[in-house]
Amino acid sequence: MYKRWKRAKQHLNEFFQAPEHVVVIHYSCESFYDRDNPRSPRVTSIAIRNLDSGQTKSFSIHLVAERRRVLDSIDEHYDSLELEMLDEFFQAVGARQHCKWLHWNMRDANYGFEALENRLRALGGQSSARVPEERRMDLSRLLVAIYGVGYTSHPRIENLMQQNSITAMDFLTGKQEANAFENKQFLKLHQSTLRKVDIFANFAERANAGRLRTQSSWWEINGRSVKALGELLREHWLIGSIVVVVGLVTTVARAWPTLAAVIK
Repeated sequence: MYKRWKRAKQHLNEFFQAPEHVVVIHYSCESFYDRDNPRSPRVTSIAIRNLDSGQTKSFSIHLVAERRRVLDSIDEHYDSLELEMLDEFFQAVGARQHCKWLHWNMRDANYGFEALENRLRALGGQSSARVPEERRMDLSRLLVAIYGVGYTSHPRIENLMQQNSITAMDFLTGKQEANAFENKQFLKLHQSTLRKVDIFANFAERANAGRLRTQSSWWEINGRSVKALGELLREHWLIGSIVVVVGLVTTVARAWPTLAAVIK
């Protein structure tokens, strides 16, 4: 547990040592639950945000449709619109091979980098660009490792936003995003995706600065082990000084009867 906590803290610190080379990513898609269709879920929008500058690049079927002047008939052109959007995204990936990628639960072929790659191939596209596994970091797992599994209740994103007074403007829950897809509200999906990369960057920045408000106790936040406590004492001079002074006072107090007898 302590090793996992320490490794997570180190990973987070590394991201902020060169934040200009870190990309925060999120995407919205068709619901992947309660589906009878074996086809992989359609992707509607992707957003990538530079952790340092906050500059955000977005990829969305409705933006492609607008350029093609087919906004009123997206359903009729969905495959080609989605393919063009994914092509643009993977070109951006190719230009960012030096970057690290911070995400929330993008871990598998159901929802994740592999799902995006699979969707591109399913539509007939190809790309040699991909995000290497060693350059991906799941912020949701990172927060659990740092603060403990009970750091906030489910649904974690929404509750953590409330605990930290982060506005929910444009934010859609997973269920709301699925409903928006069914209702062809692609602009809402696009705005929600943009909002989420901003929120995830906010979480990461606060956690790195030690300002993320959670339900975790002091013990959980500081490593949940005696070894972690020892390192904390060594790293913080004031706490360490107090411990040294207390230790000296205790030693003198214990030895005082002997010293007093010698003086007499």
